Amino acid sequence: MKQRARPRSALIAGVLGSVLLAGIGGFAMFGTVGGPDTDPTTADASSETSFTIPSPEDSAPALETRAVKVERGDTLMKLLTKNEVDRREAHAAIEALTEVYDPRRMQIGQLFELSLEDPADTKTSPSLVSLSFKADPVRTIQVRYTDDGAYKADVKEKALQRGDAFGAGVIGSSLYEAAVDAGIPVAVLHDMIRIFSFDVDFQRDIQKGDRFEVLYDEQRTSDGTLVRTGNITYAAMTLSGKELAYYQYTPKSGVTDYFDRKGQSVRKTLMRTPVNGARLSSGFGKRKHPILGFTKMHRGTDFAAPRGTPIMAAGDGVIDYIGRNGSYGNYIRIRHNSTYKTAYAHMSGFKRGLTKGARIKQGETIGYIGTTGRSTGPHLHYEVLENGRQRNPMSVKLPAGEKLKGQELKRFAAALPALDQKIAVARDDNTLVAAQSN
Repeated sequence: MKQRARPRSALIAGVLGSVLLAGIGGFAMFGTVGGPDTDPTTADASSETSFTIPSPEDSAPALETRAVKVERGDTLMKLLTKNEVDRREAHAAIEALTEVYDPRRMQIGQLFELSLEDPADTKTSPSLVSLSFKADPVRTIQVRYTDDGAYKADVKEKALQRGDAFGAGVIGSSLYEAAVDAGIPVAVLHDMIRIFSFDVDFQRDIQKGDRFEVLYDEQRTSDGTLVRTGNITYAAMTLSGKELAYYQYTPKSGVTDYFDRKGQSVRKTLMRTPVNGARLSSGFGKRKHPILGFTKMHRGTDFAAPRGTPIMAAGDGVIDYIGRNGSYGNYIRIRHNSTYKTAYAHMSGFKRGLTKGARIKQGETIGYIGTTGRSTGPHLHYEVLENGRQRNPMSVKLPAGEKLKGQELKRFAAALPALDQKIAVARDDNTLVAAQSN
């Protein structure tokens, strides 16, 4: 069984002692592994995290640094052992790492730096002194062998700078392309779509020449690397000449929401589009059924999207059906109040942990796009039921959300001038940057 060299401080002391003896005596003194009464082959191996035994006193083991890349099929254990690290040491190092990082999050192509100590005995595997890697743009993690005879994980984090970011554009072929061209992160675009999904049918209402703008939080490292985006502070869309603008505000209830200038919440009882980035593939009404081949009433709206795309709950409510439901395939129905229910069909699967009777929040993921049941391809069949009857999700008139009143409305109105000023400055800066880049 492999034995662990002494901690590095002890090795350095041993080397200095050897050099001193060589200078005095004119020749090198060579020691043996262990003391005269120690047999290294019978050293106690009961501990999986301690490897301390004496090392050669006459020379320091060489320290080798290797940069290794994660390949398809690699686990951290596999990565270490194929670089000759003993399994016991690899296990101990991984155990220490799991306190600060999940090794299953490793990505193909990710780089790890290994520091290995070559043993005097060429038949013995090299000892793992440390491993380090960049976990994300902010965190660098090092697992090192300490003088205590165990591995310890250390995390270093870069300081982040928070600021406002602004993006605006004119829609040409699609909102997505216009947003990407404007430098708006996809996560921010999805949040913006979610805000407007109560009012906008993104398949029918978006026209060439429509405009949008958004002000949002972001965090960057000192070198300017974007690490994460935060909440949207303000978002506006001008569709066929009509402007919709919403401001983030937290009333006394503590629930942050988006309100127009009159204090009306953007939220409705239900979202019209419960899937981000989906394509409206079939509307409500009579159609020739793609499988049955005859004209049949289509009592819902179909949204086509790649298999596995998350499906959101259209509103707060309670699940009153979840499971297989004939030609609907995997199916969920949510009761929102005494009047409205929504149904979701052909799902590939449900979010883990959901059961009948579970309470759901608006926008919460409930399942994933699939093609179960009577279906020709991956899509969501979405229904809105009003008093038990299916209604067109795109045209049904839905009750409005919260309306600020009294002192709450006054506080909201008092906060708008400062926010308008911030938007104006961001808008001017964005115009200047665009002019300089042309």
